Amino acid sequence: MGFTLILSEKRETAERIAKALDDEGKPEQYYEKGIPYYECANRGQMLRVVPAVGHLYTIAPSERGAKIPILDVEWVPAYRFNRRLTYTKTWIEAIQKISEDASDFVSATDYDVEGEVIGYTVLHFACGGKEKEAKRMVFSTLTKTDLQQAFRNLSPTIDFKLAEAGETRHIVDFLWGINISRALTLSLSKVGGGFSKLSSGRVQGPTLGFIAEREKEIKSFVPSPFWRISATMSVDGQTYRVEYSTQRISTMKEAQEIVSRCASKEGTVKEYSSRISEELPPPPFNLENLQSESYRLFRNSPSQTLRMAETLYLGAMISYPRTSSEKLPPALDLEDIITAIARSPKYGELANELLRNRLLRPREGRGEDPAHPAIYPTGIRPESLGTRQAKLLDLVTRRFLSSFAPSAKIENKRVMLDLNREIFYLTGRRILNHGWLKFYHPYVRTEETTIPSFEEGQKVVFKDVSYVEMLTAPPPRYNAGSILRKMEEYGLGTKATRAGIIDTLSFRHYISGEYFEATNLGLAVHDTLSKFCPVLVSVDFTRSLENKMEAIWTGQAEKKEVISEAIAGLSSIMTDFNKNEYAIGESLSIALRASNSKMRTIGSCPICKKGNLQIVRSKRTGKIFAGCSNYEEDNCRATYPLPQPPYRIWTTRKLCRKCGWPTITVVSPGRGRPWNLCLNPNCPTKEGGRKNQPLEISSSQSDKRSSAE
Repeated sequence: MGFTLILSEKRETAERIAKALDDEGKPEQYYEKGIPYYECANRGQMLRVVPAVGHLYTIAPSERGAKIPILDVEWVPAYRFNRRLTYTKTWIEAIQKISEDASDFVSATDYDVEGEVIGYTVLHFACGGKEKEAKRMVFSTLTKTDLQQAFRNLSPTIDFKLAEAGETRHIVDFLWGINISRALTLSLSKVGGGFSKLSSGRVQGPTLGFIAEREKEIKSFVPSPFWRISATMSVDGQTYRVEYSTQRISTMKEAQEIVSRCASKEGTVKEYSSRISEELPPPPFNLENLQSESYRLFRNSPSQTLRMAETLYLGAMISYPRTSSEKLPPALDLEDIITAIARSPKYGELANELLRNRLLRPREGRGEDPAHPAIYPTGIRPESLGTRQAKLLDLVTRRFLSSFAPSAKIENKRVMLDLNREIFYLTGRRILNHGWLKFYHPYVRTEETTIPSFEEGQKVVFKDVSYVEMLTAPPPRYNAGSILRKMEEYGLGTKATRAGIIDTLSFRHYISGEYFEATNLGLAVHDTLSKFCPVLVSVDFTRSLENKMEAIWTGQAEKKEVISEAIAGLSSIMTDFNKNEYAIGESLSIALRASNSKMRTIGSCPICKKGNLQIVRSKRTGKIFAGCSNYEEDNCRATYPLPQPPYRIWTTRKLCRKCGWPTITVVSPGRGRPWNLCLNPNCPTKEGGRKNQPLEISSSQSDKRSSAE
């Protein structure tokens, strides 16, 4: 008997679809080769819901062992190209078996570029060319209501244009990534620089350029002195700090003259104004805004925020997070969503206040996305959530509610003060009506600066007028939030790929720190590419290519033309590489040696006080540990255990605040939140220990040591 096969992107999605579509909400779970799938009955129709596990197929060179430039590619099962993906072989075989005898096919993967590619490739390769017969489920949440509605209103076909746009992106990114990365690595090895995997790409290059150029500005910045006038005044026994009309005085002489003219201390109110303004509520989140706000408030990296948001989505607690939209379409039952939120004691008062208003019109932003609305909570209460995920859900919920709230009314007072013809200002801020500020609390500042009312001509007494010398500051380094905004501003990458680009720059040690500092290696890679391969760091070329790939979806560009343009740009880069291979390799080799030395050095040895603790590898056991560089000269045997691979170690050159010993930063294999680790085994910070701390005992002190890789 035939059945309808529904293909989802993840196991959690498959289970929710099956429960939503089964008439009794109790689908049967089966296994094929250990891979789970579900069977359910929907109005007399037999359904099988089977999950993929991300991309089961990938782009690879058409010819095995092909030399660069690699220009001919094809789709292959992921396990054939990447040994780490051997599990996909079992998954593909299971889907092939499960789909046998299916009479109808439905793609229910995430409705975005990547999801459409996953659905297309599985239907084409694993299901025997069924992509042209398949229908499409389109949904933005995994709630029962939305999934049932999506199944009742199936699109007649999958979105072939979206799949084509996704395939184009995969091909272009693969061609650029593999050719440029191999060219960088080979140029290094040919000058005796050893083997070290370097990378760059059409988005990675310009993004590194932003950070590298900012680093150069900071390092070349020469601070200039300026002087600022500081003053306080007294009214009704209260002291207030006032601002001088000119923020920066260029010379000390001028500052001294100003202070001298203010010696009388009695000033006059020259002008007093009070103005009431309205602050509009924020729009609901899109992914970029959520990532930026999550970093600002919780210091979550963009990739961490995306992973947590996807977990909330799979739990049906929020809508699909990979969206550029800041709009909530009229088709959404907003009253029903807010009513569901109101059932939570945490939000009941706020949500009911909106419901009493009955006019539920959110303030929307400019961001649009043809596939999904802005991120919104569904009102489903979680059974259990980790602290960080709970905070992110709270942030999304309060942002959603605040978008329906009235504007905040703010009274802004401004007093112009004349002290012997020198002008000072006093400002105040009072919240008359909190409006949306109440809904978005505690994620928005609500401080007030209270000042009294004044009358023009009123006399005031200045208590103190003085000057202070200051120095101009260099431009700030980028952080996760600001670099995301920069990438979006210049059209680099997509909402789904930007976080990964930032992770890659850090993984390659091109950047370091919470406030991104371009390392010597990162600067060398950028400078080398700028000199010999300027197209690779060109923002304009990358943005143009990005726009054209997106235009494939709307039918305004053709896949063949976009790929041809990408290959032409790549060919130009490879020609430049071939002409300057030795110079490129030499430049990178010098920077890499300096970078490796710096990355191995943890800090001064706390035992002998002469050497440095360095990351070294035991020849006997192969394990890494921290050892003193003074081992050979003065026989300093200070050694300390370190977390072993796959954990990654970043040297910080920072000292522990508790004991003053050197510290390192440890990054977990899944690129979760890094944590700081003091090398002192008796440090007070280790009282109670760290749960699941991956400390391994290093080789013994008598082991002969060699430099870490």
